[in-house]
Amino acid sequence: MKKKLVSAVLVSAMAATMLAGCGDTKAPASTQTGGTTDAQETTSTVEAGTGSVYMLNFKPETDDAWQALAKTYTEQTGVEVNVLTAADGQYKTTLQSELAKSEAPTIYNIGSTADCAEYADYIYDLSGSALYDHLTDKSLALEYDGKVAAIANCYECYGIIYNKTILQNYIDNYEGAVISSVDDINSFDTLKAVAEDINANVDAINEACGTELTEAFASAGLDSGSNWRFSGHLAGIALYYEFKDAGCDLIAGQGTVTGAYLDNFKNVWDLYVSTSAANPATLDSGTYNAEQELGLGEAVFYQNGDWEYSAFTNPDNGYIVEASDLSMMPIYFGVDDEKQGLAVGTENHWAVNAQASQEDIDATLAFLEWVITSDEGRDAITNQMGLTAPFDTFTGDYASKNAFAAMVNTYGAAGKTSVAWSFNATPAVDDWRADFIAPLTEYTERGGSWDDVKTAFVDQWAYYWDLQNAQ
Repeated sequence: MKKKLVSAVLVSAMAATMLAGCGDTKAPASTQTGGTTDAQETTSTVEAGTGSVYMLNFKPETDDAWQALAKTYTEQTGVEVNVLTAADGQYKTTLQSELAKSEAPTIYNIGSTADCAEYADYIYDLSGSALYDHLTDKSLALEYDGKVAAIANCYECYGIIYNKTILQNYIDNYEGAVISSVDDINSFDTLKAVAEDINANVDAINEACGTELTEAFASAGLDSGSNWRFSGHLAGIALYYEFKDAGCDLIAGQGTVTGAYLDNFKNVWDLYVSTSAANPATLDSGTYNAEQELGLGEAVFYQNGDWEYSAFTNPDNGYIVEASDLSMMPIYFGVDDEKQGLAVGTENHWAVNAQASQEDIDATLAFLEWVITSDEGRDAITNQMGLTAPFDTFTGDYASKNAFAAMVNTYGAAGKTSVAWSFNATPAVDDWRADFIAPLTEYTERGGSWDDVKTAFVDQWAYYWDLQNAQ
């Protein structure tokens, strides 16, 4: 079973002092890279000087690449670069703990303008940085209190990853197939019909097609390492349609929600659970690996994002799927399926710690510039991390090769509208998601009330919004 590994071990004091406005030593040496060697020329136009860099990385699946980049930069420049990677679902807690230390991260991740308010004292204005100058779409920078507070380091999409080769095999060779073309799956109703048919007839389909399916949808994990796919991304579709109806900013959101589209959420969620081989009573156990299920040809569908592309195409993972087998479709919600595209945006923005010394800030800006201009940095982001970077330096060999990301343009050309990442508006994001996941888990695993899920969605949103914005 493939597990996402991190080289960083979280420090034990996760209950460190909370930051004001919520709404000492460096990280252990065993979790960091860096050192001093003779400086070599880099492409950066910023002088790194005598400072050092400490990056708190948001994405566990990119840890190996960041550790290698840190080592390379140190070898080339003599500047110490340390990278600590937080575990899945633990970033905010880790950030709060690390920022409270005397030698805190100089680079950290924030997801939204709500985070800007929470970490206002730690935001350095990036308006004059090379990072900002190279940004192809300035809307991908977060602005707060007259500052360019953070800059997107990747531009991502999410939807339902699917194995189009297996689907075509199902159409061609299984006599009972309920569709005649993969393109027929263009609505929730059709997706439901296909998934239910596959799940109910796995043995017959395997015999007819030579496949080794165990389910239609990969497991919907409710553990902390997976539940963000639903409390964040799936809930984000419900928020998107509600914000559209309200006429408010689709990213900034508003202080109250009604849960108007939670019945649609329920329909999709029930489909995920009922057409999977996973035991609904144990989805929060952390024993399931949905990525592996799709990668080994056991499942046809898997809700996740384009960041999974590098995992599926990495031969070291031992997956049988190939890039040509895979594509991505929207999370059809039964609302405006005819016009719905993929969900496109980012919650990954680099911020620089204003509380760091000027020497460390200069070193940090130089390192980030090197990352987006050097061959080593661009290769790591595009070819190793599999990300789509929003900078004008990523052309030619460094243009994104992510086939999932390419589907954004495919759906756009077909007249589909991309779904905004409305979950970025979530107040006190980790707390709200935890309060939402609790009744969702009760509903799924023990037959709890769906009304409790709705209540948490609506009431806790208003509670955390007011708390976050209290003066």
